[in-house]
Amino acid sequence: MITRLTPQDASFYRLESSSNPIHIGSLAILQNSEPDASGQVLDYDKLIDLVDSRLPLVPRYRRKVREIPFTLGRPVWVDDSRFDISYHIRRSALPGPGSDEQLYDLVARLASRPLDQGRPLWEMYLIEGLADGRAAVFTKSHSALVDGDTALEIGHVILDNSPLPRELADVAWRAPREPTDVELLAGALSHLAAQPREAYEVARDAGSNAFGLVRGTRMAVKAAANAVRAATSGVADSPLNARTSRSRRFDVVRTDLDDYRTIRRHFDCSINDTVLAVVTGALRNWLLSRNEALVESTNLRAVVPMSVYVDGGDQLAPASEVSSFLIDLPVGEPNPVMRLSHISHATEAAGRQRRGVRARTLVHLAGFAPASLHAMSVRSASTFADNTFNLVITNAPGPQTAMYIGGARMLEMYPVSPLLRNQTLSFGLTSYDGQVFYGLNADRDAMADIDVLAASVHESMEELLGVCL
Repeated sequence: MITRLTPQDASFYRLESSSNPIHIGSLAILQNSEPDASGQVLDYDKLIDLVDSRLPLVPRYRRKVREIPFTLGRPVWVDDSRFDISYHIRRSALPGPGSDEQLYDLVARLASRPLDQGRPLWEMYLIEGLADGRAAVFTKSHSALVDGDTALEIGHVILDNSPLPRELADVAWRAPREPTDVELLAGALSHLAAQPREAYEVARDAGSNAFGLVRGTRMAVKAAANAVRAATSGVADSPLNARTSRSRRFDVVRTDLDDYRTIRRHFDCSINDTVLAVVTGALRNWLLSRNEALVESTNLRAVVPMSVYVDGGDQLAPASEVSSFLIDLPVGEPNPVMRLSHISHATEAAGRQRRGVRARTLVHLAGFAPASLHAMSVRSASTFADNTFNLVITNAPGPQTAMYIGGARMLEMYPVSPLLRNQTLSFGLTSYDGQVFYGLNADRDAMADIDVLAASVHESMEELLGVCL
């Protein structure tokens, strides 16, 4: 089966670089041993079998990207005739008993590596050796792969709400013959003949590649436009914006969902607002630890998803649309109540001009939605121009009951969102089973003090809760 990448998928695919891998990550920590038992609940072979049985739900995970010869059109998805599931599902181990810090260091290294563009764009790691009989599953899926509508994230479909994995009908799959370059070229020419607008785009791109002078002019114009945009966007100078290196740091924060509910009820706001207020307070404390000069009017501009927590007060549910908007986080405001008030008013106003990404498939498929929701949030954030924001904050609700991977109970789940261009930090949050889990993915060179920011989340929460008492 051959399908053409959408313009946004193609953009993600071509923006990949060694310093900016554009994949969505998720880290699930599992209780992988029964009480008083020495055997593992989930091992490598079981994980292979589980994923293999669920691949029919995410058929794009058997497909790879092929470029059209002479770049005559957008790349296409084709079935990988050499698909090898053991290449994509890998095994790693920490020197036992492995600590959480060792796990986060490993995740940072894995998140730093771009995916192999000659194969389907995903990897999954079973990480063994964690202390207290735990294991972890870390998954990477390219942002071009997951759109929440026709394609979901693999972590969405491998979880079950029972220790007994649900049975799915066997779907036979046989690797087809891949199209030759000549066949791809013929198909592209036929498509261009029927789509004059795309033919014009191809001719334009080909011309810019053929003539160095034209290409240089376009690059100069783009650089000038970016400079003007940066000067007029109102984005504050921030250590969150710099050229990224090839390495990452990763840290986590665990908080209680009831604390956010307490704040929500006390101030009659949304859970989204309380989350943003906590993040804002944490960023403020972190900036102060760096001796950054803050005045009351200092803001950081964030791209934030909207309509992830739907109306219903304390009840959390996935929405049929993920939208993003720009919001100024008042990190210069010393009063936590005023910070929350500013954010509540800003989100109410911004909600009227948000940009949406549909998720029809997402809401009709039972399972664990956050992995796909985070992927969609990053796609939505990418629609904003460069230099118009300081960071991305993705926030996705999960089920408030226990979930399992191959019979092993999931204890914690952390998103690992990618860094967009010139972004040194991404905040990803997921609520699950009474807790809210933060995944902080950061550039290694720019964010050596990521642990200070993680600790600042707890400080910010305590500050807001203190007002409620």
